[in-house]
Amino acid sequence: MIILGCDHGGFELKEQIKSYLIKENESIVDVGAFKFDKEDDFSKFVLLMRRAFSEDTTSKIIAVCHSGVGMCIGLNKFRGIRCALCHNEIETRLARMHNDINALALSGGVTTIRQAKKIIRAFLDTDALSGKYRRRMDEIELKN
Repeated sequence: MIILGCDHGGFELKEQIKSYLIKENESIVDVGAFKFDKEDDFSKFVLLMRRAFSEDTTSKIIAVCHSGVGMCIGLNKFRGIRCALCHNEIETRLARMHNDINALALSGGVTTIRQAKKIIRAFLDTDALSGKYRRRMDEIELKN
């Protein structure tokens, strides 16, 4: 399952991503925003994505705000979520392979849907490496 979330800064791109994922027959849960509201806060949607993730920790998250940074910082506050802000396929593949990210932050301000599709495919189709890469992630996993 893929959990989608955005604030006003990522609304347009999130809606395009949602359409793309539906066409790709991906299972999605959209936690909002469901309309453009320039006064909404990314933090609300971070909490909604976290709640959805806690119900299925095998899910992947795609979060979009204007820069992508707020979503990335917010999601990384929660045990079990490893989020990276990615701008291209190479960063995304490396983040999946080396850091086993399960959450992807995107910038609604600079990422086009064409770029987003390539980044998302890399996110969904790349497996995490084991060995020293898994050990490193285990060493820094939140224990509280």
